[in-house]
Amino acid sequence: MGSSISFAKELRIKNTETEKDLWYFLRAKRFYGLKFRRQHPIGPYIVDFVCLEKLIIIELDGGQHAEQKEKDQNRDQWLKKEKYKILRFWNHEFYENREIVLEQIYLVCFGHPPPTPSPQGRGDK
Repeated sequence: MGSSISFAKELRIKNTETEKDLWYFLRAKRFYGLKFRRQHPIGPYIVDFVCLEKLIIIELDGGQHAEQKEKDQNRDQWLKKEKYKILRFWNHEFYENREIVLEQIYLVCFGHPPPTPSPQGRGDK
C-alpha cells in the first residue's frame, strides 16, 4: 500500500496540463461543495479524480489511452464492482467543451442539470 501512496504523490507532482486545469474547478470544494481528491489510490489503481462521497471517478485520457483500451476496460470493470461511477473524457474534449464536461460531471453527481442563474433584475425591487 505504501508504494501506491508514494506513486500517487509522484503523479500529483507530474500532473498533465489538462489535469491541472480540471483540478482548478474541482479543488477546495469549488465544485458545488463536493470534496474531490486527485491521483487517489483505490484498490490496485490510482484514479485521476474521485469524489468519495458520491463514488464518482473522473478520468482524463490522452492519446496513450487509445492504445490501452483493454487495460482501461478491465480497470473500469473492477472499479464498477466497487460501486464507483466512472466518467472518462479525452483531454481535447475538456478544452473544446469545458462547460459541457463540467455539466456532465454535475449531472452524474446530482442527477439533474445544474441550476441556472435567474434572469438579471428578477426579484429586485
